[in-house]
Amino acid sequence: MIGARFRAWLGRRTLAQLSVAVGVLAALALTGSLVVTGLAVRAEQRKQAALAALADYAAMASKLGGDAGLAEGSVTEADAAYFSTWLAAFQDGPAAAQNEVTLEETCRTGRGGAGVRLIRAPVGKPAGLAALEAAPATRLPGLGDDVWAVHLAPGELCPRRAVDVVVVAKSVGALDIRVGRVVAPMGDAWIWAVITVAGAAGLILITALAGAVIARGRLTVGLDAVSGALEGAAVGDLSRRAPEEGVAPELDELTRHVNRTLDRLDELMSWLRDSSDQLAHDFRTPLARATARLEALEEEADAGERRRLLGEARADLGRLSQAMAETLMLRDGQAWAFERIDLAQLVRATAELYEPLAETRGVTVRVEVEPCAILGVRSLVQRALVNLADNAVKFSPDGGMVTLTARAGAAGAVLTVADQGPGFGGESPAAGESHGMGLPFVRAVMRRHGGTLEVGPADPGTVVTATFSR
Repeated sequence: MIGARFRAWLGRRTLAQLSVAVGVLAALALTGSLVVTGLAVRAEQRKQAALAALADYAAMASKLGGDAGLAEGSVTEADAAYFSTWLAAFQDGPAAAQNEVTLEETCRTGRGGAGVRLIRAPVGKPAGLAALEAAPATRLPGLGDDVWAVHLAPGELCPRRAVDVVVVAKSVGALDIRVGRVVAPMGDAWIWAVITVAGAAGLILITALAGAVIARGRLTVGLDAVSGALEGAAVGDLSRRAPEEGVAPELDELTRHVNRTLDRLDELMSWLRDSSDQLAHDFRTPLARATARLEALEEEADAGERRRLLGEARADLGRLSQAMAETLMLRDGQAWAFERIDLAQLVRATAELYEPLAETRGVTVRVEVEPCAILGVRSLVQRALVNLADNAVKFSPDGGMVTLTARAGAAGAVLTVADQGPGFGGESPAAGESHGMGLPFVRAVMRRHGGTLEVGPADPGTVVTATFSR
């Protein structure tokens, strides 16, 4: 449940907001690490001070244990006065021997390590620093039940400096003994560390904000480009494309998808235009023939001639129906199963199909093929080849020659259809123009197969070259 809510929340955030959030989290992490480090350092300082205080207590207890008369009721006021003198001598002795920081040095420099002690007897005044007993104390259970943290305000130990002391409170006989060590402050190094971390956190936040602004600007530019391309497509301009690289890396995948979609739309619109041209080309001649034969049928009196005209008209209408069926099949995507096609065999079959028609006009159909095969839709490739052969035979002069070739090229299989007709005056027909050759359909078929179609002069005549990519 929590994961789903977080994903939903994350999905509603912009990249700029996420950048700022990451910056804030990084700054908080730095601050948190600083706090944790400070607490760890302080805990270690208190631990060392507590160990030193326990060592002091052990030394004091050892010394006091050799003196008689420390039991309850046996300590007199004279003993209490003696403890003050004894404590002063003890403090000077171990301090000098262990190079202990003196109270004067602590008050002057703030260094930690100075020892403070207090002995309270059942009678008389306490010996040592009375503030150890009067100041507020906090138990440090992690260091022992008898270890306390005491804060001494200015004037309680040092005239103008507050200090923290770790105090061990124990008893020796009837004596209540408190032994403490001053804990060193965090010091200038810690202050500089705080300043450094604070500066780093601020720099991270500024960097995150700058990154968010830059990212937002790049995204805005990228989205404007994508929106412009889509707006152009909405009004029929499919020529615009969004830049796929160099604007906003976050949008590269989106722009690629958008551009592929626009390419597909452009291809489909071209296919629609080409199909319309192809239908007009395919239907024009059979309709004209069927109309002429039906008109002649009305005037023909001979029964045999009437049957011939009727059969030819029926064949023309059959070709119309077949062309319409193939067009609908292409529209519905029923002919897109790719298979291995022997292009050489397909060229031979097409030549055999048109040889009878060519012979009636003395046109020679020559075949030059070598073994080559392609992957494609057989019905489409066959129809495209038939279309090219039909036009080549139709526009060749009497006694001319049509050459059909198929060979394996460096880029893929190459199919050419050359005739000796009038050509195009040295200019190739445009992609959307028919010129009576049905080229739009052939171009559309080649695009479906990832190939290209070129039309050029054959000197004399025209040569159409279809290259199927590997």
